[in-house]
Amino acid sequence: MKYLIVNGDDFGASRGVNRGIVEAHRRGILTSASLMVDRPGALKAARTSRDLPRLSVGLHIDLGDEDLDRCPAELRRQLDRFGELVGRLPTHLDSHHDAHRQPRLLPHFLALARQHGLPLRGHSAVRCLSQFYGQWDGASHPEQVSVPSLVRMLRAEVRDGYTELTCHPGYPDPDFPTSYSAEREVEVSTLCDARVREALNEQQIRLIGFRDLTGPPAGAE
Repeated sequence: MKYLIVNGDDFGASRGVNRGIVEAHRRGILTSASLMVDRPGALKAARTSRDLPRLSVGLHIDLGDEDLDRCPAELRRQLDRFGELVGRLPTHLDSHHDAHRQPRLLPHFLALARQHGLPLRGHSAVRCLSQFYGQWDGASHPEQVSVPSLVRMLRAEVRDGYTELTCHPGYPDPDFPTSYSAEREVEVSTLCDARVREALNEQQIRLIGFRDLTGPPAGAE
């Protein structure tokens, strides 16, 4: 059986990002989101998530310019902050700009994930599919996050087992200045397009959230 988690990164970054993630969940195929606990829209995102019982909410750890030697303490702080905002543990862990993939940082992320039994992106039973992204080499490529592109990914890349499709839906917002802006709006439109839902049905892909996972514990790979 093919299971697909569609996860929106940067939840809480701004009102515009929150709006895009909520729209892609309510009207589209997004099943999960990763919360940035220190950003301007974090409290609103956490409150909104309480009215979305089918949305899995994980922790999107943002280390910024944090001293690498303070990484363990910072991870614990952000996890505690998540608990204060959401009232429970996250359903999963990942990081801004995939910082957890750095060799010096990965052991700390793995330790946190194992301690709490949480799936960490790229180190659990879930395969990560990150090609749904509309920019590279400093240039915009909205065609990469178009409906035809996503449909091709679903047909070619989603295999038996668990797959996480990472995405970044949203709308422009001055609270979150980023070069990846117009592409976020394209992502919202694509994730809500009926043709994508048709492709899921055609490929017999079942949408789930991280809270629905069963399988090896975090850090199994």
